[in-house]
This record gives sequence, structure tokens and C-alpha cells, in this order.
Amino acid sequence: MSILVVDVGTSGLRAAVVRDSGEVHGLHARPFPPQSPFPGLVEFDAVGMAAAVLEVAHAALADAGPVQAVGITTQRASTVVWNRATGEPVGPGLGWQDLRTVLDCITAKAEHGLALAPNQSATKAKWLLDQFDPTRSADLCVGTVDTWVAWVLSKGAVHVTDPSNAAVTGLLLPDASGWNERACAAMGVPVAMLPQVVDTSGVFGEASALPGSPPMAALVGDQQGSLVGQSCVRPGQAKITFGTGGMLDVCTDRGAPSTGNRSGAGTFPIVAWRHGGQLTWGVEAIMLSAGTNVEWLVADLG
Repeated sequence: MSILVVDVGTSGLRAAVVRDSGEVHGLHARPFPPQSPFPGLVEFDAVGMAAAVLEVAHAALADAGPVQAVGITTQRASTVVWNRATGEPVGPGLGWQDLRTVLDCITAKAEHGLALAPNQSATKAKWLLDQFDPTRSADLCVGTVDTWVAWVLSKGAVHVTDPSNAAVTGLLLPDASGWNERACAAMGVPVAMLPQVVDTSGVFGEASALPGSPPMAALVGDQQGSLVGQSCVRPGQAKITFGTGGMLDVCTDRGAPSTGNRSGAGTFPIVAWRHGGQLTWGVEAIMLSAGTNVEWLVADLG
């Protein structure tokens, strides 16, 4: 079997075909850094991202031949809002590092008892809707990058996410059993605008934007995907990834946590993946800047 893997990171994206043997063929990558119009603000062009995804995916298939399935892994929590009928984003995509909603997080805690962080999607979705649909009357879709990429590859046929991505939005119930209607109401995010939550692995649609319309059969957040990629699939196994940020993840599989809040040590529970309806859990610690610090140093030194 050959699988097309689409990987959309914070500062770049790539696609390649992976064979049964594990060999990688037709790797195509291109930088796609976010923009920072002002310190603390991190935005990206969702239309440009869609075009870049299709570009590298088509190039990989042209080099490596047809595939039997497509897998998608992406940066998490970065948020896009788009028109359901036209597929056009209503505004900029907000990156997970964006800090413009810090005050909204403080308000959510004070007024609603919700412990939200600006690197989650909840207040980003609220900000975008407040700016571009204050009456909540438009027929819009809200999604993280995985949802946007699946929408693009399916030509708008599917509006989905998986628990590994949904669980870091701040809008999912702590046990990952569904969207948290109380949190959604407090943030002014209509549940009808949110995607369907599907298994991390399992066919959820066709990539009709690609030759042969191969089935899309995996959808996972980048850090949880790297847990699997590093064979950290048993309780106690851990990995740390230094990319744009630094992410330490441990597979725990202790069952659903009682709360989605951060622990006193600074870690918070994550859904590692869901397969056949069965959830596997983990914990994560985040350092917002790792590779970006190196890039800053290189640029500063000239």
C-alpha cells in the first residue's frame, strides 16, 4: 500500500508518499511561515495555505505515483473561519502562538470559570466571529488547520476534525465525548459551526481534489502523530519535539481526566488518538518558542 502524507506545520508544509516498507518517495516541501503584523499577533493566509497544500500534494503524486489513502497531520489550535457555501475564509487564520485574546481568556475565567489559554482555539474562534459575524447569522464553518486541509482536499465535502485536534481547542468536553456546549455558549461559538469529530484513523471522506480521489483515512495533530511515529504507543513512553516550539508528550492511557485544566506542574491532558471509538490519552508540556528562537538568533547575527 502507498499512502500520501500531508504535513502542515507552523512554518512550512510538505507531502510525500510512504510505502509499506516505510520508504518515503516524492517528498516535496515549501516554507509557509506565518505573518506577525504586530508583536504578539500571529496570522496566516488560509487561501495561500490551501494552494500550497494542493501544490505539494500534486507534486508528490506526480513523482511517486497513485496512492491508496491519504493521511493528514497538522499544527494544532490555529484557527480558520470560512463561508460554508463559498469556502472563502472570512478573515486571517490565527496561529496557535497568537496572543491577541489574552484578555478574553482572563474574562472567560472570571465570568464563566473557564480555564482557557490563548494558544487554544476557543478565544481565537470568538475573536474571528466577533470581527466578521458579530450577530452569528452567517452560515460559517469554524475549524483548526486539520479541518481546513480536509475541507480543501475534499473540495468542501467534509467538515471534520479528530479528538487529538479537538481536545486542544478548549471547546471539547474533558472526557472528549463531544463539544462542550457550555464553553461554546460562553465563547459565542455556535456548535453548528464546529466540525464533526471523527476517529483519528479510519476513512472519513475522499480527497476529490487529488487524482483518483483516494480516501482520507487519518487525521491527527502533529505532536500526537509524532508520538506514533516515534513508537511511543504504550503508557510511560515519551518523546520531545523541537520544531517551531518545544513539545513534550507522554502516552499515559489512564482513561479520561477529570478536568482539562493544566496541572500544578504545567502539563495538561491530551487525547493521543482515537481508533474504533476507543480513546488513548496522554499529557503534554509546551514551550512556545524553540526553533523560532534559533531563527531569531540567526537573523539577529546577520
